[in-house]
Amino acid sequence: MLGQDKRSYFEQLMLPHLDAAYNLARWLTGNAQDAEDMVQEAYLRAFKSFGTFHGNGINDSRAWLLTIVRNTCYTWLHRNQPENLAASFDEELYTVADEAENSETLLSLEADLDMLRQAVGELPLELREAIILRELEGLSYKEMAQMARVPLGTIMSRLARARRRLQQSLEKRLIGE
Repeated sequence: MLGQDKRSYFEQLMLPHLDAAYNLARWLTGNAQDAEDMVQEAYLRAFKSFGTFHGNGINDSRAWLLTIVRNTCYTWLHRNQPENLAASFDEELYTVADEAENSETLLSLEADLDMLRQAVGELPLELREAIILRELEGLSYKEMAQMARVPLGTIMSRLARARRRLQQSLEKRLIGE
């Protein structure tokens, strides 16, 4: 594609995903200004490598762009906040004793949006990323696995752990522990 055609096609495919790109960057970086910077950097990277995009339209472009946003954020986090990347998730600490009882309790309570945002924000980065990509951005497990370059089972495990940890966190907040 030549200059203007490439730019127009890029805008047509990528600009509809600006909100999703910002949302992912905001959750990964932890603040609005850094997220804006990361999205700008990611769009520049996407435009420069647009010739390598081999997708079929708007749906493929979303996963492709969010992969670039994710990689841009992780590169930035490595340089600026390595402690966020070092925090790991210890499954043994967050095992639910009686899932049926906890599920009933959680279903009977109304979740406060601010409380939910805070609980999501406290998740380790890899779990937060999984929740955001799946529950807020609607990516498939396959798309998420391709983005993170991990097996599908790893994505499923991360989502299960993230959901369990969110459930526990919200329960503790709602009963005042």
